[in-house]
Amino acid sequence: MKFKKYIISLLILLSSLFGFSQITGPGDPGGDPSGGDDPLGGGAPIGGGTFILMGLGVAYGTYKLKQKKNKTIEQEEIN
Repeated sequence: MKFKKYIISLLILLSSLFGFSQITGPGDPGGDPSGGDDPLGGGAPIGGGTFILMGLGVAYGTYKLKQKKNKTIEQEEIN
């Protein structure tokens, strides 16, 4: 039951963070509007980084769960 509450609160937190990140519009990129300068950052996309970090987190969590499972199986075999 405690684990279920933890998962639900984590999902609510993540969904609210994505909602808050989209409230404001893009800021002034700077540079010369006549075309002389490139905007700050060079137009680099940064939105995909969130999904990469989430994927790495899921992969790491799966790895740790698998390690824990293997450790408990080894302990049961010893006893």
